[in-house]
Amino acid sequence: MSSFPITTSDSSSSAHFSIPLSGGHHWCGRINKHHVLTLKSLAANANASLYVVNADEKLERFNMPDSLKAQHTLYLSKGHVLYSDMGRVLASIISDDHGWNDAICGPSNAAMISSQYGKKTFQDARNDRYQNGLDGLLTEMSKFALNTSDLTATLNLFSKVTPDVQGQLSYVTADNTDQSVSLRFEMNCLVFICNAPHPLDPSDVYDPADIELTVQAAAPMVPKTEFDVCRDSCEQNQRGFENNARYFGDYANV
Repeated sequence: MSSFPITTSDSSSSAHFSIPLSGGHHWCGRINKHHVLTLKSLAANANASLYVVNADEKLERFNMPDSLKAQHTLYLSKGHVLYSDMGRVLASIISDDHGWNDAICGPSNAAMISSQYGKKTFQDARNDRYQNGLDGLLTEMSKFALNTSDLTATLNLFSKVTPDVQGQLSYVTADNTDQSVSLRFEMNCLVFICNAPHPLDPSDVYDPADIELTVQAAAPMVPKTEFDVCRDSCEQNQRGFENNARYFGDYANV
């Protein structure tokens, strides 16, 4: 469950990286501005708990409430962005085959996993142990001197959760084999991913799907006179990108 660093400092590079992330495993890495991370589910029952922070100022982190409130949505999908707690855009979802990524349930924890699937520890099974989303994320975050106090709400890619009229949440089971989600990074970020079951997944077998991670250079951002699927999906996102432009001193795009 080691970390595979995938980063390049040259935004014009055509460098392309692909690595597997097996079910129950976790990963972290720095992904620079102007790069795209694509996660592809290789089987059914995928769920990737994802957390993002500003690599150059680790106090700036993904803010779930602001991301949902600013974009008037319960979930995140193509056209949405991941806001930080500074009102800036960390990353944009430029494509999404699944169409719904849960942003409210958070990662699974050890009690949830042991209650539903039983226990299989590292001492018992080595890398085939039953890992939970929270511990997997914290393991990766510790490599950058981050801990529980630095972790806020996460994003569960490939997972759909819907409420009923009483507000009770239900996990929507679906075959997400070969589905992909692509995030374009709008600033240099530390990215933490744990491939573990969603906390509401009703399955009685611990079998999270393997996922493939790919990083490559992003296409240049279109000028403000042209439409961008994330920047121009709502007025608030336009203001978020203006905040990014001020942060980077790119006043031509303010």
